[in-house]
Amino acid sequence: MKPPSRPLARTSPAVRFRAEIEEALGEGLAREDLTLKLTHGDVSLLKRDRNVPIADISFAGGAMRFLGVVIEEGGVTRSELVRS
Repeated sequence: MKPPSRPLARTSPAVRFRAEIEEALGEGLAREDLTLKLTHGDVSLLKRDRNVPIADISFAGGAMRFLGVVIEEGGVTRSELVRS
């Protein structure tokens, strides 16, 4: 009989998307060319992540932003960074 498997450790949304945003910026894209389409769960995790500096998340202008990139919450089954 096989022992129960442990769930795989998941990278936090902050760590994952920080790397993806930095990569996109390094390729010459501007923050305005990027949109984070996040699940409700990932937005919740991002807001509660104690390792994210306060300066990295903003709610100015009626939109939530992470590292200056606009976040669209919900409407997706998997979070992703969209490049336009």
